[in-house]
Amino acid sequence: MKAHAVVASAPNVVEFVDVNVPEPSEDDVVIRVTHSWISNGTESSFVRGERVSGDTPWREGNPPPFPIVPGYQKIGIVEWVGRNVSDVSVGETVFATVSKLAGEFLMPFGGHVSPAVTPRSQVWKIPDGVDPLAVSCLVLTQVGYNCGTFTPVVPGDAAVVIGDGMVGHWAAQTLMYRGARVMMTGKHDERLSLLKVSAEDRVVNILREDPLQAAKEWAPTGLRLVVDTAGSVSSLEAFIPLMKRGGDLVSAGFYGTKGYIDIQRMRDKELSLHAPAGWTKEKMDQTLALIARGIISTTHLITHRLPVSQVALAFDLINSRREHVLGVILDWT
Repeated sequence: MKAHAVVASAPNVVEFVDVNVPEPSEDDVVIRVTHSWISNGTESSFVRGERVSGDTPWREGNPPPFPIVPGYQKIGIVEWVGRNVSDVSVGETVFATVSKLAGEFLMPFGGHVSPAVTPRSQVWKIPDGVDPLAVSCLVLTQVGYNCGTFTPVVPGDAAVVIGDGMVGHWAAQTLMYRGARVMMTGKHDERLSLLKVSAEDRVVNILREDPLQAAKEWAPTGLRLVVDTAGSVSSLEAFIPLMKRGGDLVSAGFYGTKGYIDIQRMRDKELSLHAPAGWTKEKMDQTLALIARGIISTTHLITHRLPVSQVALAFDLINSRREHVLGVILDWT
């Protein structure tokens, strides 16, 4: 079966080309994609050749991890359903994660492909009244939600979120919803300004202000939780002296082959480290429900909408950072 896809064929070489995908099975749904949302950090590291799958880093001696179809989140219109699928109808607009690819690819699944032959287990119905575009980032939003729900939080607890990217925003939104006071740190005023803070919250641009001193003044009794979404072990460890005994560290960043943390420093305060990854149906359902209720916001983080044929430009903008880039939508229509 023929399809179109975003394909990385070599480090930093991304094209929009024709590909082969398997014929759909009785448990599949075929979707004509209308929009897909790039996961900037994850997909860029795949395109650079830094990962071989999921959170597994490429190591010296491994074969090149190409060709691949990056991505894992999109929306589109159902064109066909297998005979074992009874709860999805042709003509519905749905969200989908990864879809099936033919054998020429390193990984048998990918995100940016249409028509998308997708197992029913990786398709979500969009609630009535919800803007489908707001759901087109559901996997990545779920990562932020996962960061914000992995540990107990008592209203008033002080939580630091390291990183002003999309996962950082959704982690911060989730923690605020749960009653935590949140301080987000980052390097981009444009991104930091997008977080709706109360009088109890803070944003800190670390290029102008020492985040540790800011945290001491903001939470003089100590931090309950620190969430790293930027992939910086040194930043995560720097906050340990400011944490309360029995606090939690949460890591959603990608560290490649350098993800080493000093456990003894954690033991001094009896801290726990959590490393959420991937997605589950339960977490995706919970995240979708919060988007539908307006508690988690997504579309205000979109900065660029490009035709999918300009995907090379999209990744160049993300990697070069020559302008303010956050949420990047690929338009397949």
